Amino acid sequence: MIETSDEQTPLTPVTVLGLGPMGRALASAFLNAGHQVTVWNRTSGKAGDLLDHGAVAAGSVQEAVRAGQVIIVCLIDYDAVQATLEPSQADWENRCLVNLTSGEPAQARQMSEWASSRGIDYLDGAILTPTPAIGTPSAAVLFSGAHDVYEAVQETMSAVGGAAVHLGDDPGQASAYEVALLDIFATSVNGIVHAFALASAEGIEPERFAAFATGIGGLLPEMITRFARQIQTGHYPGDRSTIASAASGITHIINTATTHGIDVGMLTAAKGIIDQAVADGYGTQGLARLSTMLHTRAVA
Repeated sequence: MIETSDEQTPLTPVTVLGLGPMGRALASAFLNAGHQVTVWNRTSGKAGDLLDHGAVAAGSVQEAVRAGQVIIVCLIDYDAVQATLEPSQADWENRCLVNLTSGEPAQARQMSEWASSRGIDYLDGAILTPTPAIGTPSAAVLFSGAHDVYEAVQETMSAVGGAAVHLGDDPGQASAYEVALLDIFATSVNGIVHAFALASAEGIEPERFAAFATGIGGLLPEMITRFARQIQTGHYPGDRSTIASAASGITHIINTATTHGIDVGMLTAAKGIIDQAVADGYGTQGLARLSTMLHTRAVA
């Protein structure tokens, strides 16, 4: 386990494995905070101006790990992480591995087991903000894994900026939050582009449509908070809108889109859940009730 530094000792040397856009942003943030930074990438030439600002390029993963005490890995997926680290034969004594690669909760837990079997202190993480936010107060990073490992790297990771939250000892929690939040983003983007396609098919100019569409987006923060409270309490009042009314509305969307030849696959799937809720007697309840319908199907 590494020791966190005090004011009299040099800042912890950091290694960044993976120099995609996020890896480069992370390396830059550590450099700006005054850390000694070593970088490595599977293909050469990705370091850019990092070397001009003081970073050192390692010739191998083994060399890169040896140069740092906190080893940050940020690659395309967990398979790439394991393929990078497995053959390296690096010395991990007195070092921590912080994995900021996007993936799935099960993969994070498997990676933690892999690290533990090799005596590697491991922490999983999820970055919730885009690359321009890294190193600024608006950055947000979630961490999960052994608390003592988090404490050992907390001061060093503060260079990433903004808010850092440790979610507990389960190494899959950071990924769990990330995929659930990405679910909101992915389905929202699909809804936005689908709505623009439908509006355009009906002769509505995109900019005129956008003026009204942003109002829909403004409803979501309050709705998310209200849904959380209802799911927590198990009480789904239909005083604002009901599942039955949603069934009617989504039918109109599907029918209109179909007449224009626009794909309705996601809408049809959503309608299937809504129709099942109505059939099960929940038509008068609020829309948050649909979350439990999805979860019930998943565990059935």
